[in-house]
Amino acid sequence: MTREPSTPAIRLSNVEFAWPRSPRILSIPAFEVGRAERVFLRGPSGSGKSTLLGLVGGVLTPQGGRVELLGTDLAQLGHAARDRFRGQHLGFIFQMFNLIPYLPLVDNVLLPARFSRARAARVQGDLRTEAERLLAALGLGAEAGSNRAVTELSIGQQQRVAAARALLGAPEIVVADEPTSALDADARGEFLALLMAECASRGTTLLFVSHDTALGARFDRVVALDEINRAARPLAA
Repeated sequence: MTREPSTPAIRLSNVEFAWPRSPRILSIPAFEVGRAERVFLRGPSGSGKSTLLGLVGGVLTPQGGRVELLGTDLAQLGHAARDRFRGQHLGFIFQMFNLIPYLPLVDNVLLPARFSRARAARVQGDLRTEAERLLAALGLGAEAGSNRAVTELSIGQQQRVAAARALLGAPEIVVADEPTSALDADARGEFLALLMAECASRGTTLLFVSHDTALGARFDRVVALDEINRAARPLAA
């Protein structure tokens, strides 16, 4: 497994993807995200943003081309190895959060450590203390020690729990899929500032996907999906 520091965190090369019995949705000749870079990927609903994240996370497999994370071609890994790689190196913040409703806050945050020994081993000190630290860093310090179920929290609070879970164990890459879509402008700004500060403190690569172009100025680089995706362009006459 190649993981040289000069290798991009994410590299797509000649990637092609289509859903069954549907036109091609992605055709990306080249796309890279550097180590510790914070990239905002924008595009309207239905443009293929979530599909691209599925490819980056190894949940989907392209019909052509290569998807590499930290120098590893995901297609060369078997299903079990791909799951282990994803659990060890990738944190996901889902649009719908995907929290476990019957678990308290801290236990939701601790889930990556239960599925990946490598993520657990990267935590210095007690796992529960680190989970509480992340919740506090993301503005949930008053809730961190409680046994409240996540269903008792506001949407904004649930979003912060999902971010803390993604960050536990300092994964090299965090991918966020429209995580601010349910928040108002003030809450979006506060959440994003906290998320980016935590990523910066750990040197974590952040790929943040949204249709909200107002957020782009906070990132190192803004990429429009239709500019890297040939499938989004009309055919020449």
